Amino acid sequence: MSNYKEKVAEILGRSEAPPLCFVHSFGCQQNVSDGERILGILSEMGYGVTSDINSASLIIYNTCAVRENAENRVYGLVGELKHMKEQRPDLIIGLCGCMAQEEKTVQKVKSTYKQVDLIFGTHALSELPRLLYDVLTTRKFVCDTEEHSEPEKEINAVRSSSFKASVPIMYGCDNFCSYCIVPYVRGREKSRVPEAIIREVRELSEKGYKEIMLLGQNVNSYGKNLDRPINFAELLRRINEIKGDFKIRFMSPHPKDCTNELIDTIFECDKVCKHLHLPLQSGSDEILKKMNRRYTAEKYMEIVDHARSKDPGFSLTTDIIVGFPNETYDDFLKTLEIVKKVKYDNIYSFIYSKRTGTKAAEMTDMTSDEDKSKWMTELLQTQREISTEHYKRFLGRTLDVLFDGESRHEGMLSGKSDEFIIVEAPCSDKSIIGQRKKVKITKAYNWALCGEIV
Repeated sequence: MSNYKEKVAEILGRSEAPPLCFVHSFGCQQNVSDGERILGILSEMGYGVTSDINSASLIIYNTCAVRENAENRVYGLVGELKHMKEQRPDLIIGLCGCMAQEEKTVQKVKSTYKQVDLIFGTHALSELPRLLYDVLTTRKFVCDTEEHSEPEKEINAVRSSSFKASVPIMYGCDNFCSYCIVPYVRGREKSRVPEAIIREVRELSEKGYKEIMLLGQNVNSYGKNLDRPINFAELLRRINEIKGDFKIRFMSPHPKDCTNELIDTIFECDKVCKHLHLPLQSGSDEILKKMNRRYTAEKYMEIVDHARSKDPGFSLTTDIIVGFPNETYDDFLKTLEIVKKVKYDNIYSFIYSKRTGTKAAEMTDMTSDEDKSKWMTELLQTQREISTEHYKRFLGRTLDVLFDGESRHEGMLSGKSDEFIIVEAPCSDKSIIGQRKKVKITKAYNWALCGEIV
């Protein structure tokens, strides 16, 4: 691709000023990370980066396909660009990401959104220089949804933060949960070689990054397809040995592959944050089976119990789907029972959304929307009550907090503790943003903690 980078750079160099690109990523952390790498490729070819869409000569929407309403939002935004394209015919509009990997998207764009010049799927990110060259030289519609990129293909990223960074350790997913489109648009699991991951983390540490998030659709299955197998716990231990003042987070693990070894590693590695996001989705074994999750509620609780045996207050968060096709109130109550047992610090809950192309979308659903909404309200109320009490365990404790911005409350800064809890503290010194500070907790709410910087 270096040859095409040079060709594009030569074309762009003919402009009086460097052209600007606008890249917006929707959806998960993996998409955000891909967006940073897209910006890295464009920057290497001579594009400047802008947050003002009206000043850009290249607009790329990095899309999400997890929910159909997310797709509709993208189509709405692309539709709004038609007028801009009419006024500025040289404007280049591109779609990439998970939506772009679907054939139905390609066909819809071709027929309805003729202002779009470029589509490239999740597997063709590294092909962007060639694709952009084709657009610039032919001014014809260009599309590539073939598989090109290899996991070890290294692309420099333009990071959105100077102190927090994401590092993909693997791509794709082999789980095929019945409600999820990701394996169809991201492909099968492919792990990056550990040497490439460690090299990237070391470089970030040397640049002063304070928090590094390891990314994968299922980080627990990392390394299974490598020539020299290494599991995720071993990778964490090797990263933990890298010199530097940084902490390690990761997402998302899958309960079916979560081992005692991984839990032990979290506690034994000083750089690994003491928090685990462990998606439950449902507490009903029958629903879990229909979801193709491949674990039971009992298996899930064994993981929780092992973590809590090491630290009764260990921080856990989760994902829950309410109203999966034909879920009953008894099924929902089993989920609620686990929520009460575990005492999560936070839950990310969603009412089931039909996703065309998945197995669950083919199921006849007899559960009413009214019931789903009622159950969601009950779940959220229960979690609020739990958080209100559970957060009190931090009162009087001193937590390590990475401050990442100003709070909505005047005169306060906000950040996350190692336990992944929002912490706010009164401070007028904005230079603290991007630094890790000790905070003594004085107040506990059901959504955050408040304290004084020590």
